[in-house]
Amino acid sequence: MFWQLLATLLLAISLFSWATPANADWTHPLSFSNAALTRHDFSGESLQAAEFSNANLELANFAGADLRGAVLSASVMTKANLHKADLTNAMVDQVNLTGADLSDAVFKESLLLRTVFTDANITGADFTDAILGRAQIKEFCKKASGVNSKTGVETRDSLGCR
Repeated sequence: MFWQLLATLLLAISLFSWATPANADWTHPLSFSNAALTRHDFSGESLQAAEFSNANLELANFAGADLRGAVLSASVMTKANLHKADLTNAMVDQVNLTGADLSDAVFKESLLLRTVFTDANITGADFTDAILGRAQIKEFCKKASGVNSKTGVETRDSLGCR
């Protein structure tokens, strides 16, 4: 009985280790869901897989932050600073990013449906394989410019602009 329990435990540990990406530190994600964090400074912080659902992040500073795999769903991020932030694989759906600085940010493989980008600065942002609505892409292509300093990808190319 003891050996069966030990074998089952070792199998579970090996399966968990296999399922977790090798370079991800997502074992204990931070949760800021429903929090009021207006003007909070998260610049340069490691926030991999952090949860910010339904949070008030107006004027928050995420410059250079590592937000890979973060969940920002349904949050208010008007005039937030996301300059050079890495949002690869992030859920940024139904977020209000009006007037936000998204310059040089990375949104590779992120979910951005039903997000408001009115007056957002997307210069140098990388949207490679991001999930965006057609109307969002059409609007972005009108003003897209620059090259992302981290990925070397042109904003227009990452959006598929013609």
